[in-house]
Amino acid sequence: MNVLPSSSLPRLVSLLGYGGLLPFIGLALLIPFSFDYRPLFAMALVNYGAVILSFVGALHWGFAMTVQDMSAEQGRNRFIWSVIPALIAWIATLLPMPLGCLLLVIGFVVHYRQDRQLLRVMSLPAWYLPMRLRLTLVASGCLLLAAIVEALHS
Repeated sequence: MNVLPSSSLPRLVSLLGYGGLLPFIGLALLIPFSFDYRPLFAMALVNYGAVILSFVGALHWGFAMTVQDMSAEQGRNRFIWSVIPALIAWIATLLPMPLGCLLLVIGFVVHYRQDRQLLRVMSLPAWYLPMRLRLTLVASGCLLLAAIVEALHS
């Protein structure tokens, strides 16, 4: 694994990363307890998940542009992968809510796997992958909870 020695998570990165979970958590908690606004909250959750999945995919575009010791093939693979999460996210917004949530979960899990593979190509701070795992688990858990609630109430 190519991990840089920086083991402490920068405070700003922590606040922004974990703060980004608040809409996932808030919407996932609102959906089961709101009959009148459930469709709005469900749509908001899928759309927010789509935006975030697109964002994390774009990180790989940035890595492909800036990492000097990446081979041409590795760079090409990063560029190609970087647009796939946005395509997955877009399709998720077109599906019925429970299926959209499930597709987003698949997208987040596959993207985490891509992040793990990225460590074979470049060095990342020691905090990066553990943070990505926690973010993926919480976001995916919220999406799964909302999908189950929606499926049970449909």
